[in-house]
Amino acid sequence: MNIHITKEAGIWYKEELELSTPTQIRLYPRYGGVGGIIPGFSIGINNDTPEAVYASFTIEDIQFFVEEQDSWYFDGYDLKVQLNKKLDEPEFIYES
Repeated sequence: MNIHITKEAGIWYKEELELSTPTQIRLYPRYGGVGGIIPGFSIGINNDTPEAVYASFTIEDIQFFVEEQDSWYFDGYDLKVQLNKKLDEPEFIYES
């Protein structure tokens, strides 16, 4: 699995969440929400410290990462996070 966060999305997270950098953001599967690759699940985020990193990407002094325990959700996919300019929010794109 590869993660790619666009610069615009990285800036959005930094400003919207008022992050002090450097910092880490965990991407993980959560029950509920829409737009996930497995029905009934979506991606949650949490300001967290990595323990066993499965994949990561750093931009704007923010390390976005997925833990090994969450790899089941992303198995076989790469994740791209870009800014949806119309909605002014990040969108998750899964690429196989």
